[in-house]
Amino acid sequence: MNPKVDFYFDKEQKWQSEIRKLRKIILDCGLSEDLKWGSPCYTFQKKNIVLIHVFKEYCGVLFFKGALLQNEYGILFQQSENVQAARQVRFTSVAEVSDRESVLKSHIYEAIEVEKAGLKFELKKTSEFIFVEEFKNKLDEMPELKTAFEALTPGRQRGYLLYFSQPKQSGTREARIQKCVMQIFEGRGLKD
Repeated sequence: MNPKVDFYFDKEQKWQSEIRKLRKIILDCGLSEDLKWGSPCYTFQKKNIVLIHVFKEYCGVLFFKGALLQNEYGILFQQSENVQAARQVRFTSVAEVSDRESVLKSHIYEAIEVEKAGLKFELKKTSEFIFVEEFKNKLDEMPELKTAFEALTPGRQRGYLLYFSQPKQSGTREARIQKCVMQIFEGRGLKD
């Protein structure tokens, strides 16, 4: 147990008993505990394996390369269509965590083997994401914006493209694009 992560398990929140049990299960698998993105993150030889997180309706674990795992028990699922490599397991009670302990450990050991083997998940290229017409027009109008956008990391580019493509109305897409122009020029991601 890493003392700098203890606060996460000591604070008052809805899923306290469940995440404490998840912590014990994960640590029993020999992973190192750290705090990343404000959540307990568990690594093998400094490679991210699994993360504990809480939401309003459930708590869960997120396998960073979950798409590479066999889902023979049917408990791993993609959070949304935009999530590529990660897969999540959700829990709503301590009993459910206990019932799935052996299956969860099996997935953790499999995820460790994926890391040992050096397997990589092939992410979609930025060019495969939707470039909404409004953003294409803005890039054509402002070549310096196009240069700044192309200088962003692929992950930051994808974040913007997903954000710009979500609204159904053109006016909302244009407003989002305009709101983000300075961030793009500054080389920042959507949530930086």
